[in-house]
Amino acid sequence: MVCDMDYGNLVSGSLRYTKEALWGEWGRWVLLVILSLIQTFTLFLVPLFNGYIVRVLSGRTPAPEVDGWGRLFVDGWKWNIINLIYLIPVILIVIFFGGAAVASAIATEGATNPDAWAPAVAAALSGLLIAVVVGIIISIISLFAVVRFAHTDSLGQAFNFGAIFSHIGRIGWGSWIVAIIVLLLIGLVYAVVLGLIASIPILGWIINLFLGVAFGIFHARYLARAYESAPAPA
Repeated sequence: MVCDMDYGNLVSGSLRYTKEALWGEWGRWVLLVILSLIQTFTLFLVPLFNGYIVRVLSGRTPAPEVDGWGRLFVDGWKWNIINLIYLIPVILIVIFFGGAAVASAIATEGATNPDAWAPAVAAALSGLLIAVVVGIIISIISLFAVVRFAHTDSLGQAFNFGAIFSHIGRIGWGSWIVAIIVLLLIGLVYAVVLGLIASIPILGWIINLFLGVAFGIFHARYLARAYESAPAPA
């Protein structure tokens, strides 16, 4: 079975969820902004905001409260671990090609002969291109894996590739990829809006903090609804 995904409904439903989660819930919105700042300034070592995003990814409706700090911290770190593990192939490709390029240049006296760096730079750029392609392919799976983790409350299920591939197959690989592309396009529009607002001194920065939280919830709800568009395998 392959579902027929309604992208317009997917977007509108996620926007409505985000509005209900934040508009009028000013205390929750401010608290989430504070958590996002803490997460940023601690370089994701205190990922409380991502812990909340995991709750949204789990499909909870209405929007969950900001409570259970220990659970937020643990779930945020599980989110970190999942994404880091999925990034390992990309990191290894970059290290391999980058290291090989530098070693090649040095071996041919690149340290004193700038011309020797040309093939090394070409090799490094080729490695970067491969890493980007691999990263795109992995992201198609890793986004789904994080949602599966949130729905099952199991870190191991983020790496249950049989179940992940089976579920994406039920949704339709094309439908899932198009859903990601739609989300990316929305993200580009969001980035442009942020850039325009950022030109407003001080106030623009504050507004962007609140919009960042809203987009995070929208992003998570969108992925959760796309995940739920077809039943998960037993």
